[in-house]
Amino acid sequence: MKHLLVFAHPRRTSLNRAILERTEHVLESMGHSVQVRDLYKIGFDPVLTEEDFSSMGRGQIPEDIKKEQDFVAAADVITLIYPVWWAGMPAIMKGYIDRVLAYGFAYAYTPQGELQSLLAGKKGWIINTQGEAEEIYRKNGMSRSIDQAAEEGIFDFTGISPLGRLCFGSVQDAGEEQGKKILDELEKKIRGLF
Repeated sequence: MKHLLVFAHPRRTSLNRAILERTEHVLESMGHSVQVRDLYKIGFDPVLTEEDFSSMGRGQIPEDIKKEQDFVAAADVITLIYPVWWAGMPAIMKGYIDRVLAYGFAYAYTPQGELQSLLAGKKGWIINTQGEAEEIYRKNGMSRSIDQAAEEGIFDFTGISPLGRLCFGSVQDAGEEQGKKILDELEKKIRGLF
């Protein structure tokens, strides 16, 4: 399978980076092809502009968007790896979704107004970390909101089959032992999914 890992965390020493590296390593060790798009490293511009709309309306996809769309088009599985900040994804990841999963590429409407999900056949998975305990997010409904926004609002809408969301909570003070447990749980999950 061809995997696209879209990653958003600015710190080189973050647990999220360790999650990205373990995910890439495990998938490759299983014989999968892996492409990583580290949004901070590549300097991805998350701002959807009026010029973007105008260009795409004329059928001229801006070069940076087209490059990312090519990665998405080539992938069988798209995995988004990011921390939960303010009950959502970092701005750079949201900007990636806004600009790359654009009208005419990821979805369209028929003349009768019916949705056409253009990325059918692909699978999508999300891996998150968050400072708050996952149990608290489940109790107050926040986990369901995050799941719904990603699975229904992004994946289902574009035709991508959601594989769920793996979330590691209470990570702000994660020590080496907790980090190892998280990475081992991640590896087990990857091997079970793929």
